[in-house]
Amino acid sequence: MVEFQSPHLDAVFHALSDPTRRSMLHRLAGGEHSVSQLAKPFDMSLAGVSKHVKVLETAGLVRRRVAGRVHYCRLETEHLAEAQAWLRHYERFWTGRLDVLEALLVAEDDEE
Repeated sequence: MVEFQSPHLDAVFHALSDPTRRSMLHRLAGGEHSVSQLAKPFDMSLAGVSKHVKVLETAGLVRRRVAGRVHYCRLETEHLAEAQAWLRHYERFWTGRLDVLEALLVAEDDEE
């Protein structure tokens, strides 16, 4: 069952609202990265990158582990799956609406 009033869902969509964080998640889909590795493609300080990582952690999308002085991040998919389920609910709605539109357009073409 999809939870429509979930603080986790709010945090996930907040985290996904930023292109930098989406890019970080995309890179983490390929495997674990250090915060320094995540920072490389961005023109920002490590402190700025760490703030983005913290938002991803708060949303449950990233898990951080520390090895000495190095912080490593890996993707966590459970909360992404919840967001996907929420979106899937609306996908069914729009698919139905588009099917109706297609039928109307086909009928209109048949009349011509």
